[in-house]
Amino acid sequence: MSTHSEPLHSKSTPEKLVYMANQIGTFFKSQDTATASAKIAEHIVKFWDPRMRKAILDHLDAGGSGLDPAARRAVETLR
Repeated sequence: MSTHSEPLHSKSTPEKLVYMANQIGTFFKSQDTATASAKIAEHIVKFWDPRMRKAILDHLDAGGSGLDPAARRAVETLR
């Protein structure tokens, strides 16, 4: 049973990746909303393992539940 009080590491991989992508998005949106999606995508390409990138793309293909709009746009550009 999952609750909001559980630590992040207890969540499933897609939930962790969505959380991470959204956190990256929060940072870049605070700097410049116009370039946030491009910077999120650049960060993911530079710092995420290829398996993580594949998993977030698979999650997007399954509907992308939980992704903020800027993070969703960023992941869409990874194709």
